[in-house]
This record gives sequence, C-alpha cells and structure tokens, in this order.
Amino acid sequence: MAEFDIPPPPGPAPVLTKNALTILQSRYLIKDRQDKCIETPAQMFSRLTSLIAEAEAKYGAQTDEIKGWHRRFYDLVVSLKFLPNSPALMNANRPNGMLSACFVLPVEDSIEAIFEAVKQTALIQKAGGGTGFCLDKLRPTGDRIASSGGTTSGPISFWRVFSETTDAIQQGAFRRGANMGMMTVEHPDILKFLHAKQNLKAFTNFNISVKITDDWMRQVLKSGRALHIVKNPRTQQRFLLPRRINIATYTINDLHKLTGKKVPPSRVARQFYTVGDIWKMVVNCAHKTGEPGVIFIDRINRDNPTPSLGRIEATNPCGEQPLLAFEACTLGSINLTKFVTFTDGKADMNWPALAATVKLAVRFLDDTIDVCNYPVRDTVRLTQANRKIGLGVMGFADCLFLLGIPYDSQQGVEFGETIMGFINENARKASTELANLRGPFPNWNESIWRTERNRKVRNAAITCVAPTGTISIIADCSCGIEPAFSLVFVRRILSGSKMLQINPIFKQIAEKAGFYSKDLEKQIAKAGSIQKISQVPAKIRKVFKCAYDIKPEWHIKMQAAFQQHCDAAVSKTINFREKATPAAVDKAYKLAYQLGCKGITIYRRHSRRREPMSLY
Repeated sequence: MAEFDIPPPPGPAPVLTKNALTILQSRYLIKDRQDKCIETPAQMFSRLTSLIAEAEAKYGAQTDEIKGWHRRFYDLVVSLKFLPNSPALMNANRPNGMLSACFVLPVEDSIEAIFEAVKQTALIQKAGGGTGFCLDKLRPTGDRIASSGGTTSGPISFWRVFSETTDAIQQGAFRRGANMGMMTVEHPDILKFLHAKQNLKAFTNFNISVKITDDWMRQVLKSGRALHIVKNPRTQQRFLLPRRINIATYTINDLHKLTGKKVPPSRVARQFYTVGDIWKMVVNCAHKTGEPGVIFIDRINRDNPTPSLGRIEATNPCGEQPLLAFEACTLGSINLTKFVTFTDGKADMNWPALAATVKLAVRFLDDTIDVCNYPVRDTVRLTQANRKIGLGVMGFADCLFLLGIPYDSQQGVEFGETIMGFINENARKASTELANLRGPFPNWNESIWRTERNRKVRNAAITCVAPTGTISIIADCSCGIEPAFSLVFVRRILSGSKMLQINPIFKQIAEKAGFYSKDLEKQIAKAGSIQKISQVPAKIRKVFKCAYDIKPEWHIKMQAAFQQHCDAAVSKTINFREKATPAAVDKAYKLAYQLGCKGITIYRRHSRRREPMSLY
C-alpha cells in the first residue's frame, strides 16, 4: 500500500454495499499505473475531509482545532448522512484539486470568445466538472460577418464544437462529460435548436432546454394565436418565421422582417408560426425524445440573489443550479434515510439530528470554496465573491418507504414541502451564523439578501436539489427526490458494466413478512413494478410505488413542493409511460409553470434505445 501525504482516517471505516465499492473502485479511488486501486474508501474520505478542514485555518483555527474539524467532517461523510458532489470525492488532495460540479461559461459572439469558451470547457471537464451554456448571443445562421464579408454558419455549428470537445475529453476523464445548452425561444434559430437532438446520435453529452419568458408563456396559455416574433441578437431586428421554411437549411434571409410594431393582417398571418405552434413543437419534440426541457427564465431571475451583477442566462447540466457567467458551485446532499427513527415500531424523523447535520454540511460546503482549485481563473473571483453552495437531499423516496407514505399522495407532497422547508431554514440559519463569524459573502451589500430580505448570510444561494446519481449508489439510497425507478433493476455505469440494484428497504420488509424470493425478484425486474403482483400485500403495494406507477401530475406536485423552499432549483425528471400522448406532455409542462417550478424535464419510457437504468 502506497503512503499518502494526508492524515490517516481519524475514525472507523465506512460500511459500504458491494455496488458502492464497485463504483468507488472504478471511478473514485486512487490507482497506480497498472490501474490497481491503492487507496481504501476510508483513505478517500480522509483525503477529502482533511483538505476541507484545512480551510478553517483561514478563519483562525489552530492545529488542534483543524484536527477536530477533520474528525467531524470525516464522521459526517463516513456515516453517509451527507456526501458532496463527485468531483470533491475524486479530486480532493490530488494535483487536479477541482471540487465543484457546476459551472456556467459565457459564449459571446466572436470566434475568439467562442473558442476561449471551448478551451475553458475542456479544462473544466478534464477535472470532472459539468458546464452550462447560453447560445442566445450567437448571431443566427446566414447573418453577416463584417470582418470577412461572409455569413455565419449559426449557433448549432458552434454548439457542435463544444459537444466534440466533451467527447474528446471524456476518454480520459473520471466521469461522463455533461453539458446544458440553452436558447431563448425568441432566437431566430430556435427551430433548429428544438430539433437538434431529435437525432439521438447528435449532442449525446448535452441536455438542452428552451428558455421561456412569462410574457411568452401567458400568450401560450391565453390562446396561442399570437404570432411568434424572433429577434436577431446582433441587430435587434425582429422577424416572423414563415411556415414554408426548411428547418434544417433556413437562414435569417428566409425570415419575414418586421418594420415598426406592425404585424401582417390576419389573412396573411396564417403563413407564419404562432406561439402556439412553437409550443406544440416543443411538446412534440419532448414527447419523442425527452428533449428539450423547458426553463422558465423570468422565474429563475426573480430569485437571482445578485441582480446588480446581471441576469442569469443558464444553469448547470441538470438544471438545479442557475449561475451567472463564470460562476461555479459545489453541491452536497443529505441522505434522508439516516434520520428515520423507530419507536415501538412507529417511524418518525429525528429532526434535531437532521438540523445538526444541515448545520455541519453548510460549513463543509462553505469551506470547500476556499480550498477548491478552479481550473478557469475567471471563475475564482465571482465564485468567491458570491460563495454559492447547493445543499440538497437524496434518499427521499426511500424515506417515504420507511415512513409508510405513498409518493403519489397529498401526505407525500406535504411531507416533501415540510422536510425541504426545515432543511432550507436551518441551512439559512447556519449560513447566517457563518456570516457573523466570517462576514457575509462579498457581494452581499448589493444583493437581495440585504435589500429585500434584510438578512446576513455567508452564501448567496444555499439550497438546491441535485439528481445525486452516483453518490446515491455510494450512500445506498434513492436518487434526489425521484421515486424509485424500480425495486429491482439493472444500472449501467461509465465503464460499460452493469450492476443489479435491489431496494434494501423493500427487501427487508418483504423478507420479514415472508414473501420475498428470487422468483419475486425476477418478476419485479421484468415488470418494473409490484402493482400487479398479487403475492405482495395491498398495503405494501400502496406505499412501494415506482416511477412509472406514479402519474405525471404527482411528479410535478412533488417538484413544486420542494421548489417552494429552494434558493436555486430542483432537478427532477417527470416520467411518462410509453403510451403517453403529446397532449399529456402539454398538460404537464403547463402544470409545472402554474405550480411555480423553475423548469421541467420529461422522459417518456423507451423513447430512447439506450437507457442508464433498465429492466430484464
């Protein structure tokens, strides 16, 4: 065993499942040149927490105090009550040193700026981070280039460069490269953007979302008959989109130029796309492939904590962390299953223990900012000036299982709102305590925390809900606030290997009740549900519902419940059965807007050939 230049684990080793060990060995633990692991999980957690504890020295902690914080942080993560995002686990106390998962980079309208962003993307993704981009500023296809006298090939062609960069970097990276591409619905190339991922082999490392304003959404909800007006970001010239144009090949010169505020008379207007037509296009594309998602950009900016620094135009790859250009954020998630207690057979939450964990997790994430090595110099200033963190949850569905509460029930939604409200308020209290000790974040004076909320906090944004795909495997719990995909299923991981996952709570209850068997396991893995398996008692079927057992409106209600108590946003996929219609997707998107969600992503089962989670 090689020696590491870090303190040895200050406490007991973590208790991990076989699947957790498989993930850690394949992607997280240090390996030698022969690709053999030379680090234990306990050493990995010590490597992480010793580095985070070193940040305390900046605020006056002495050697013994730093050792004390090392032990407290170590006990926190080894207990699996809280885990930070994957880059922190992978890179802490290593040459790379990048601990943040989320970045947003600007894409300005020049060749120099575009390829500078490409370079920055490569550096971030090599280190294991994810990147978000807004394509709004890029001039439309066919627009004039003054320096050469030619015309531009448009945003989609440059977007492809970012995608190819991610593919190239991914080969040597710890984790799959992830991006978010966003475009306003008012960009002239919006039709190209909406259809770009209908080819499932294109832009496979990008999620995409169309940005929709409140005014535009109100037009959709009113009648959808208003003409859809787009605007050239270079000239601000307004255009209509003729129905006759070829989506793949049209240019700005094929559009109908508007002069003044006049629009064509009604007899001519039918030749052009309406907002309702564009909305239908969004819905149909999402129904077919799950792309694009929708971002309600005005709603996001109403919660922008630092509006004096500019509007938020993009998010991280999964949509839960809206960020300014050149801003980064480190995420961490609390495993809710660890706070369910049983007294005389009755389950309840240990609220004091949860509050204590929230407080320690906020300090952990704030310290992370000070010891993170940001690969792009421009992100350092803004990230440290706003000090955004993203504290969220995982294991929510498993928590409901333990409490005996159905996900698709009013009780379930109310519990979701209660628990996120509790976490949000305690996280804010913790951030205020840190602000009193260390000072508020440097941009606080001009932020809404001072001007509107009159509250000192250490962090401009404190809470969000991330998808927690891999760290939930390490913690052996369900992902984020998603319902269980299935109680038994196969998960594909980056190396191409597969792992069988069996929900431990269901298995324990089924074994105790005497109806668990390998045959039952195979039935569940094949069906993805226990709802039609008669040997499972009805009271258990009522609670143990999975993703496709739950109607989309309950998914959305749950997302909205958590969103009420999140500074940032919520990563959530709204699951649809294979036979769901575009009308059902239309209804879901509108409901998400009406309930106050900041965005929505849907997925209709089997709308893509390759899925990360599958049945037998």
